[in-house]
Amino acid sequence: MLICPICQSALTEHENSVCCIFQHSFDRARQGYFNLLPVQHKKSRAPGDNLAMVQARRDFLSAGYYAPAAQRLATLMQERQPQRWLDIGCGEGYYSAHIAQAIPNSQGYALDISRDAVKQACKRDAKTTWLVASMARLPLASNSCQAITSIFSPIDWAEAERVLAPGGAVLRIGPHSDHLLELREKLYDKVYHYDDSKHLQHVPVNMQLIHSETLRFKLTLDEAQARENLLAMTPHGWRASTEKRQAVINHPLTTTVAIRYDWIEKMEDK
Repeated sequence: MLICPICQSALTEHENSVCCIFQHSFDRARQGYFNLLPVQHKKSRAPGDNLAMVQARRDFLSAGYYAPAAQRLATLMQERQPQRWLDIGCGEGYYSAHIAQAIPNSQGYALDISRDAVKQACKRDAKTTWLVASMARLPLASNSCQAITSIFSPIDWAEAERVLAPGGAVLRIGPHSDHLLELREKLYDKVYHYDDSKHLQHVPVNMQLIHSETLRFKLTLDEAQARENLLAMTPHGWRASTEKRQAVINHPLTTTVAIRYDWIEKMEDK
């Protein structure tokens, strides 16, 4: 299932490491993950979210504020029952753990480019194979997964298509155009509409949208720390001015959560 990020040969597990036929070897970290992101594939010394961002997301999600979104994800995956699945951009593992719980007899893989995030993710579920790796170079064999999930994460569609088995699908989860609308109205002088279906323009020709839905609910944050965590885990935390961010932190907030779910299936071979 796993392939070497250097030569793309199959990786075989040996005690506490994985190794390919060309003797490229990767040890399992103390926390339980494999680091399959070679230094030559990094764009910075410590890519991805830093520890402060990871902790903010962990605390916010663990408090259950996005629980309806995770529950809907778990239900959709449970309906499809993939034997092997991959969660890309898994962050600190909140959504991956919901998938693993929903389909306990499956084999799950989850990866993120941030080592700080994956270290935290290992605490969520011991059965899932946690990886530090890049979506642009997935360390998984071609045609090996029945489902790939992408939750608020970019997708390299060519890599997704390669890794998916025929009939497999990407469950892409992202913001609807009115996601966090009231929050954005407090942070910016002008709120711009964006096309929440734009990602479909990049779907490969042999993949097709088979189902789409939107989940909406109101989110009330009475605690300042929760509002601060929400800002820290979204791009709005660094896009908005310091003054407007602080104003949000200082006052209770009710905002709309609007999340779009798309099943995009790889067509069967003829």
